[in-house]
Formats: sequence, C-alpha cells, structure tokens
Amino acid sequence: CANTRNLLWFYRNSCLTVLRSPQYVIFRDGQWPISGEKIPDLVALTMGFSIHEDLDWPGLAAGSLFQRPRANALIVVRGLDSLDFPKNISSYPLENPVPFTLDSVANTVHTLFADSTPVVLQLAPSEERLYMMGMANTVFEDLPVTLQQIRGRLSQDGSVLTSLPLVSLSRNNEADLLFLSEVQVLYDISTLLQKHKHLAKDPAPDLYSLELAGLEEIARRYGTDSPQFTDATRILTSALQKFADDVANVYANNAVVEVVTVKTFEAPLTRKSRSILESKQISNPGSPYNLAYKYDYDYAVVFNIVLWLMIVLALSVIVISYNLWNMDPGYDSIIYRMTNQKIRMD
Repeated sequence: CANTRNLLWFYRNSCLTVLRSPQYVIFRDGQWPISGEKIPDLVALTMGFSIHEDLDWPGLAAGSLFQRPRANALIVVRGLDSLDFPKNISSYPLENPVPFTLDSVANTVHTLFADSTPVVLQLAPSEERLYMMGMANTVFEDLPVTLQQIRGRLSQDGSVLTSLPLVSLSRNNEADLLFLSEVQVLYDISTLLQKHKHLAKDPAPDLYSLELAGLEEIARRYGTDSPQFTDATRILTSALQKFADDVANVYANNAVVEVVTVKTFEAPLTRKSRSILESKQISNPGSPYNLAYKYDYDYAVVFNIVLWLMIVLALSVIVISYNLWNMDPGYDSIIYRMTNQKIRMD
C-alpha cells in the first residue's frame, strides 16, 4: 500500500491491493478504506454477481453490463502490513481485518453455472485445508496439499529450492520450509494453468482463493527486522507478481487478481453450522428486536412481475367482458346459428 501508508497504522496495518484487472473492471485511485468482511462482496461484484446488500465503497466503479471477468484470484498474506508492489497499482487500506472466506461466491458460481464446469479452488496450505469444485478436481488433482506432500514436492526436480535465491533462508528450518512450500504451491498452480489454457474458454467464471501464512511464521521465528524476513518478503513479492502475470496471461487479461495483506486477524477463523432450532438467530443484525428485513434484493423483480401480470389480466377481463356484452347471439355465436338452422329445417 504505497499510496496509503499514512492510513495504515489507524487501520491495523492491513491492505487490499489489486494486481491485475480488466479494462472494464475499474478501480478508482483513492484512499477509501474497505472492511474485511466486505471482501467477499467485492469479489462477487467484480465477477458480475449480485449481492444481498449494496457495497457502499467508492473504490469500485460501475462496470460493463455485457462483460464479466473470466476469473478472480484472491491471495491472503498473513504476517505483514503491505508488500512493495509497483506504485501504479491500486491499493486500499483494510479496516476491521476479520477472517473471511469466499464460500458465498463459490456457492453462487456453483448455482448459476451448474451445467458448466467452473474451476473453484480454495486452498490454505498452512491449515491443510482444500476445497475444489468443477474442473479443479481434474486439473489440480495432483496439487500437493498437506505439509508432508508439499515438503516432498520441494525435494523434487524443478522446485523453488533450486530456482530461487534463498540467501538467509534455510532448508532445514521448519518455518522456512513452511514459507517455501507456499511459494511452491503458487508456482505449481501457475504451471498447471499454463498447461490447461482451455480453462479460460469455458463460459463459467473461475475462482481461486489462497491463504498464505508462511511469512507470519518467519516473523514469529526470526522477527520482522531479521534478514530472513526481508528475503522472504522479497521472494513472496516476486512470486505474487509472477502468479498475477500467469493468471492474466491464461485468461487473456480477463482476470482480477487481488492480494490482501494483514498482520494479524482480529479473531480466529471458525466455521459454524446453522441449526433451524437455534433460537438466538437474528435475521436482521441491525435490529435488537429480531425484525425481518422490509424487502430483499429480489423485491423489485417480484414486484414488477406481479404488477404487470395483474394489469394484463385486468385488461384481458375487461376486453373479454365488453365483447361478450355486445355480442349478437344470432350472428356471432355458432351455437345459436346451428340452433336456428335446425329450427328452420323442422
């Protein structure tokens, strides 16, 4: 966040950076803070999806109605406030850095494009958590997920241990291996995307969500002023820029790539299941009386359908009633006409 450093201290040293975006997805230059819990809504809007509540954030301008990005890749980096990206990219301070997931966006992709084969990849190597859907099950089936698998990948040919200048980082340290394993995952995803460029030709948009915590372990092990942390930051910055370039190349510059850097989250990430028997669920968090919303985001659509259908039915009843009232049974009705002919014959 080179252009928002004066606001970073107030917003807990967190940052949202847009590395790549198509021309029809416009991010305005400014220092508008965005809440961490609104990141999924921002991703949904950039992909052309509707959200339940309007996003009151001026950083994203209204885009094209006829074009949508082919992919969105969001990388969450834990352990530092910002990375030294080029100054010509858009960066915004992040307030209220609470943990979030893109599960709602993934569900929208699955619902709207159930007949297609979208790629949905959500990966957190530090927690050994993986979620894949659609074509991701075949494209990324050999992607190392667990720490043991990733460490085995580091010992193979073509790993980052042989291609990156480690300098002060060690291959024998647990924290260093965790960080390098996450960099290896970025490189492997880029390599697989380069081999499967046909993914960009699918009509369904693709979603990538990655969470990297290796830099946080480096800071905890050596400190933020250590040469290990400096070298790790440099390596990660370069890897993220390469990843963004590869994604943009595969999708022909029709992809959005964002990076969220957060030093620490305010609360641990937990996933709670909902129960219909839970009595304390509040449908409207802004109301202490558990009142429902006055209307949802489909209200305008349903209202117009009901309104115009009632108008058409009312006009139809009026026209039909008028014609029946002014109808001459002797000339306009086949029944009476047949009856008159039968009477004459008799």
